[in-house]
Amino acid sequence: MAALLPRLGLVVLLFFNVASCYKLSEMGNQLQDMPKAPWRMHTLFSVECRDYFDWQTVGLMHSLRKSGQPGSVTRLLSCTDRDMRVYKGRDLAPTLDVPSLSKHPVTGDWYPAINKPAGVVHWLNHSDDAKNVDWVVILDADMIMRRPITPWDVGAEKGKPVSASYGYLVGCDNELAKIHTSHPEFCDKVGGFIVMHIDDLRAMAPLWLSKTEEVRADKDHWATKYTGDIYSSGWISEMYGYSFGAAEVGLRHKINDDLMIYPGYIPAPGKEPSVLHYGLRFNVSSWYFDKAEHLNNGIVHQCNKLFPPPPYPEQVEIMSKKEGVHRALLLSIECMNTLNEGLVLHHAKRGCPEPSKTEYLEFLLSGSDPSSRQRSKVLQQSGREYASRQERISSDQASLSQDVEKSVRQNRVPSELKLPYPRIHTLFSTECNNYFDWQTLGLYHSFQLSGQPGFITRLLSCTVEKLETYKNLDLAPTHVVPSYSVHPLTGDRYPAINKPVGVLHWLNHVKMDVEYVVILDADMILRGPITPWEFGASRGKPVSVPYDYLIGCDNELARLHTRYPEYCQKVGGVIIMHIEDLRLFAPLWLSKTEEVRADTAHWATNITGDVYGKGWISEMYGYAFGAAELKLQHIIRNDIMLYPGYNPPPGVEVRVLHYGLKFKVGNWSWDKHTWHNEDMTSKCWRQFPSPPDPATLNWLSVSEERRDKLSIGCMKTLNEALYLYHKRKGCQLEGQNDAMVDLGHSLEIRSADERNSEEDAVDGMLIETHKQGFVDSELFSNLDDAFESLEEQNAEAERSSQTLVTNLTFGTPSAMKTRYWLVALWISACILFWAIVMLGVSTIYSKSRGQVNNKGRHYKVKPRKFDSDFKEKLDVRLPELHP
Repeated sequence: MAALLPRLGLVVLLFFNVASCYKLSEMGNQLQDMPKAPWRMHTLFSVECRDYFDWQTVGLMHSLRKSGQPGSVTRLLSCTDRDMRVYKGRDLAPTLDVPSLSKHPVTGDWYPAINKPAGVVHWLNHSDDAKNVDWVVILDADMIMRRPITPWDVGAEKGKPVSASYGYLVGCDNELAKIHTSHPEFCDKVGGFIVMHIDDLRAMAPLWLSKTEEVRADKDHWATKYTGDIYSSGWISEMYGYSFGAAEVGLRHKINDDLMIYPGYIPAPGKEPSVLHYGLRFNVSSWYFDKAEHLNNGIVHQCNKLFPPPPYPEQVEIMSKKEGVHRALLLSIECMNTLNEGLVLHHAKRGCPEPSKTEYLEFLLSGSDPSSRQRSKVLQQSGREYASRQERISSDQASLSQDVEKSVRQNRVPSELKLPYPRIHTLFSTECNNYFDWQTLGLYHSFQLSGQPGFITRLLSCTVEKLETYKNLDLAPTHVVPSYSVHPLTGDRYPAINKPVGVLHWLNHVKMDVEYVVILDADMILRGPITPWEFGASRGKPVSVPYDYLIGCDNELARLHTRYPEYCQKVGGVIIMHIEDLRLFAPLWLSKTEEVRADTAHWATNITGDVYGKGWISEMYGYAFGAAELKLQHIIRNDIMLYPGYNPPPGVEVRVLHYGLKFKVGNWSWDKHTWHNEDMTSKCWRQFPSPPDPATLNWLSVSEERRDKLSIGCMKTLNEALYLYHKRKGCQLEGQNDAMVDLGHSLEIRSADERNSEEDAVDGMLIETHKQGFVDSELFSNLDDAFESLEEQNAEAERSSQTLVTNLTFGTPSAMKTRYWLVALWISACILFWAIVMLGVSTIYSKSRGQVNNKGRHYKVKPRKFDSDFKEKLDVRLPELHP
């Protein structure tokens, strides 16, 4: 019988493993059969042997099987001999090894993008598949296939391949094409995916490679005005190599813009894209995904690791009622779910242990079908809250329609229709030093919590020398700007000028589809969204907050530095401006800043309001005078920004806390300037001094209470940002101080089995923390509210499980009391027994010593003086000795 028990246990374990993997097997079996094509087809994509391309390969291969793309697939793997010896992803896809040209063997130029045409040429010359195929589909690794792409469906013909429009390839319209192809009239601005006949590919591929090398070597024409490359670095030379190579052999493309879409973009009405190209960052409410943040992510080789899960499809219903936006959000979610589905199947194939059951994993295994999940109550509640918001928007749209109809009746066409949701981008300026690094963490963390729409960019002003050693480029999405802290012409040291320099550089070097820009300072905490539709910004009417100390708008300073002193407004800090106004205004902002900074004769406090009289606020006057030159009239709002320590306006929930000044709560105070040289990022678990607990404070008025809670919330947000950053860095808990331990507990994951990613769980707890003492719940997105409710459910489940474990270990309370008495009785008996034994031994020993030394000297025993230092050491050690 004893021999049968191990075998029986093995059978039971095998049964449970088979049952738990049933869904994985069922899901995988559905993807085995690939449909047959009327013509022989082959799909190619090019990668390098890096973790970055491995997870993309898993996602693309899974989507190809899931979509039913016909024909075979080959991954063109460009890898050096050295890298190949340690590469772990050989089995991720059917693969052809290609010699790496990332570093050109002749010129030494580092340009990995050239591996794509080099790989295609190598495949044509060395693969048997190339000899038995009619049509080739060429994809990028960062794509998800939703439905098959075939030449008979998309209308490809011999001599007429099909591709998508890449409108930014302006070189097809200027001298770049005339230099690099004898048929510039055939140059098509296309890319992304290619459906091409094999004969066309054989003729074009060698030219694709040679033209890529040719354009890459033409550094004189790398400039943005020639290429459209916003970085002017020649990075898109491979795309021009394709266009010019195709033009040389007379190929004319059929351009289809309905087949491919970037997640986050709105698809054309009635069109279902076949390919999701996640080359750009995309977001759904506060969740986002940016492939560039996963350059070194070894997620493919780490069992049961997934990317942070996006919101569930049914949650999109409460985010937008507009059909186009709704579809775009669903496509973004689908893209990420497909990537994670591929990882789940890959890990199972690799023999990874069975993953912990989570709601998200069950959702993936059910085929990502929203109908298989129950709609939670919190989503219904959030939906009602969202409905009231939508009613306001609908009323705005109704009034807009009435205005349009009125204009039509009067035979007038409105010059500009105001849409309710313009595209927004948030900017803030920093330098590459410790002082701005911790401010960046605080602002970026608050941006993610606030529900601010659109993207955010840190304008990082940094010298070439400092940039080589700067280690914190990953703190936030960043655009590097040449530093003007020391002016390259005058030698004047004035770091504040980097703000207008950064904005102007961003406008000239980054291509953004945006209508409004929100400009903040780094020393700010966002508490809610700042949008033009809420605060009334429009073309020619930016929004800002009052900076009443800019008295130079009322005296001779304005008359000296602007032609229109009557338009000078004392504003700054937070700016909401239309992109077209900003394009005209930014150069003036910079030039007026330089002008005021050079006017040392008018730096005095009685002229500028600068308490130091050092010209430090020249940048602020540069803004005011530059805006006056364009006669921009700001809408000045008192309900957007507040300095911590100031009393908030009654009934107003300010959106920005600007901690530029010292503030205090009770006996506690904090000043950002005392932390100017402190490195808060390199050493694990560094934190700012914690503010008082609100429960310990007594307030004389509601205004004082709101003031102090805002100050406490500001400090908590900064410390939360530091905590999450150090946790992401992999800091170990042993190094935490008491305050960090408390914060860590408040942010800890309540139930690992109910969460797939720890970031998701931490975000849920952060929302709860903010709701209690900082942020009004109405400022959060409905998605965050949903996660908060799930967090509370997890906490309740954990409490129940702890109670169950206690009962299993010790029994019921009455049983526990009995056991305690038995243990105490047993210990007492042991102590009494050993006391009797030791007393007997001591008596025998004393008698024997008296008999031997009965005539010896008697020594007087002096009491030992207790060492005070030893006492202090003992006090310190006591907690260790007696935990």
